[in-house]
Amino acid sequence: MILAAGYGTRLWPLTVDRTKPAIPFLGRPLVGYVAEYLARNGIAEVVVNLHHRPESVRAALGDGSRFGVKLKYVEEPVILGPSGALDNARELLEDETFIVINGKIVTDIDLVAALKTHRESNALVTLVLRENRKREAFTEVEVSDGLITGFGGMPSPGGSTTPLMFTGIHILDPRIFKYIPRGVFSHTITDVYLPAMAQGERVAAHVAEGMWYELSTIRRYLDISLALMADQGRDYETGKGCDIHTGATVTKSILWDGVTVAEGARVHRSILGDGVQIGSGEIIEDCAVVRADLVRNEERPPKALPGEFKGVNFVVPLTR
Repeated sequence: MILAAGYGTRLWPLTVDRTKPAIPFLGRPLVGYVAEYLARNGIAEVVVNLHHRPESVRAALGDGSRFGVKLKYVEEPVILGPSGALDNARELLEDETFIVINGKIVTDIDLVAALKTHRESNALVTLVLRENRKREAFTEVEVSDGLITGFGGMPSPGGSTTPLMFTGIHILDPRIFKYIPRGVFSHTITDVYLPAMAQGERVAAHVAEGMWYELSTIRRYLDISLALMADQGRDYETGKGCDIHTGATVTKSILWDGVTVAEGARVHRSILGDGVQIGSGEIIEDCAVVRADLVRNEERPPKALPGEFKGVNFVVPLTR
């Protein structure tokens, strides 16, 4: 199951007309990248939950065949949270071991190895973890003898041991539905896993190696995209129907569909949303830009970066 129902408020205004997993990423929608990852690991049937802008995910994924999977969609008229989403889809999941993955991650972690850990541990749940060597702001996961014992706070600077963090990939036995509240919003950790552990259930840890990125903010989306593009020898990316004048300069940027960059304009380290027009001589640097008409009557979410209207565009500086 791919979790794709969230609002993506920290990615706003890029998510004003689509959900977070439907944003473009390296020539495909992000949720399509996740579907391809599952297919490469031998998973053929995928459930996707929908709430915010559900049509954007349906348009991005279709029936899943383009990404090597067969899809079923489950809509949430009222958003239900990570484990409430499982309850809402339990008829599709309750017959066998299943995997849940966040729709905003990019990874090449070996799922086959994680499944082996799950089966050998005889656990209710296995969480796929990785070392947080950079001590980024991800909750520490406490592990002893291959089992998860608790969840701490954010890593402190320094320290003699490398903290472990959760990757957003869970492997679950169908018995999990015994612990998921019915028909209400619920979180996996606080409302399901911790109560299950208190009743003696085993929650295993699989510490994985490999690439892993989480694209939860505009800055992370840009930085990670540029890093992976650089690995491919590319400086910028364009979607369908873009028109970049020969006298314009575009470097280290991501252009979605239908973008126009006029003569003498310069775009650097920026994201230009669908249909954005950059006029002659304009300089766009370290910004996210969407069409002004998309956000004119929208309220900025509390976690979103502030921006300003500049002509036909809405520009959000990506201050560090």
